[in-house]
Amino acid sequence: MSVFNPMEQITFQRTAHTKSLMRVWLVALGIASSLVAFEAHAAAAAKPVGVSETSFQCMTKMTKVRGFYVDNLLGNKSKTLAVAKSKKGGVYPPGSVVQLVPGEVMVKGQPGSSPATKDWEFFELDVSPEGSKIRRRGYADVVNRFGGNCFACHVQAKPEWDMICEQSHGCQPIPVNHAMFTALQKSDPRCVPANPLTQEDKDALVALQEVMKNLPMPKAESPAPVASN
Repeated sequence: MSVFNPMEQITFQRTAHTKSLMRVWLVALGIASSLVAFEAHAAAAAKPVGVSETSFQCMTKMTKVRGFYVDNLLGNKSKTLAVAKSKKGGVYPPGSVVQLVPGEVMVKGQPGSSPATKDWEFFELDVSPEGSKIRRRGYADVVNRFGGNCFACHVQAKPEWDMICEQSHGCQPIPVNHAMFTALQKSDPRCVPANPLTQEDKDALVALQEVMKNLPMPKAESPAPVASN
């Protein structure tokens, strides 16, 4: 016949209670760890896109997609490339850099930074062997050196192309052909060593100069001042 021992009952209850508390603390610890990881991921995702003159380089050192070049200032070039190469379009991730010619470039900011331009900031650059100088930067009011408003051109792109203009994207066509763009890209003075130009490239640049004299460009209501973040 066993004898009831109250101390054993108390010990059992304490052990069960301790195990229950441990389970609660483990669950709480798991939730806290998940929250920390989520907050860290969110902070990384919302990292400001800092842009300065040193952000821009010889464009032919970027990654070419069809007739333009891309990069990502936040290191997320794989997602930028995925959208650029997509046949259905998509939204470029923050930090994306899209460039067609050496003196003009688009940079994608964080969501909400400029709803009117789908978070794209436009830059006009002065480029030389010494590097890049930002001539103008901004959103819907940047006017390039030819009097054209960047936003006025790019806003014509169909929604699925995220304001990127190509022949079938809905933007107003311009009389600049593939050979002219290629020659202009290869002549980027920031490239060291310089890209060799073929006779075809040189002829294309001469033809481009004639085209640019009479190229109609969408006008902005007022020039864009040099802005800084």
